[in-house]
Amino acid sequence: MVYLTRRVTFSASHRLWSNHLSEEENYIVYDKCANPNGHGHNYILEVTVRGEPDRKTGMVLNLTDMKRIVNEQVIDLVDHKHLNYDVPWLEEVIPTTEMLVIKFWERLEPAFAGLLYDVTLHETENNQASYRGSTCA
Repeated sequence: MVYLTRRVTFSASHRLWSNHLSEEENYIVYDKCANPNGHGHNYILEVTVRGEPDRKTGMVLNLTDMKRIVNEQVIDLVDHKHLNYDVPWLEEVIPTTEMLVIKFWERLEPAFAGLLYDVTLHETENNQASYRGSTCA
């Protein structure tokens, strides 16, 4: 089994805020990330597929196709956007790193036709979240 990873970067802003919490609770939980105007990150997204290399091409997946899928399904829609307001499929989501990686998986998984293995999102140099789908162990 071969694991192939594409790494891309994007910049976006967001605000961490839960309508299920009081204003005071939001500021306790999210601290400065609850700033009413939001804040930004330079994210790194890593998308990993797995499979056996094709005998004719030697590839699990053509990297050109992988780049196109990642850009069309995620990057082109989130780069230089406010994730709370500018991305319709994120409107009801608290855009934590954990929730973003799940939502990115949901957009990417159908496009990779069973090859998607892992989606990892680096929010900062020190913080990242990974997701391998709801049925993976």
